[in-house]
Amino acid sequence: MLSKDIFKMVIEHAPLFAMDLVIINDEEKILLGKRSNNPAKGFWFVPGGRVFKNESLDQAFRRISSNELGVALKRSNGTFLGLFEHFYDDSVFGSGISTHYINATHALRANIDLANLPQSQHQEYVWMSVNEMQKNDDVHQYSKVFLSALNGV
Repeated sequence: MLSKDIFKMVIEHAPLFAMDLVIINDEEKILLGKRSNNPAKGFWFVPGGRVFKNESLDQAFRRISSNELGVALKRSNGTFLGLFEHFYDDSVFGSGISTHYINATHALRANIDLANLPQSQHQEYVWMSVNEMQKNDDVHQYSKVFLSALNGV
């Protein structure tokens, strides 16, 4: 894990590689959490996180799902939806530093109890249909970009 100063320098000078997890329940609804931190603070967003150096994609998937969902999931159980770019005017360090993510988004089916989800990155959780997500201005645009890729998942 990077020190705060080195992480700040990376955000200032390079894109971050991350994974978003599109969790779909039996009712065909998608799990969203209200972001507690910048970027995208206050918006509904799918769970996710960055990939660390020397961490395989499978290891990152298990760690991110464990940290964000409280359960370690296997990447092989998901469906790769594609690579997406996210550009933010701010960062975890505030409004003076922009953030650029390259995001490998994966979808998988799971029924997760909202009451047991971690609160470190999201202050509350909800299940929303694709239609609800598309109409809701509080769902961040970068949690909507993959919706067309969900066909057949």
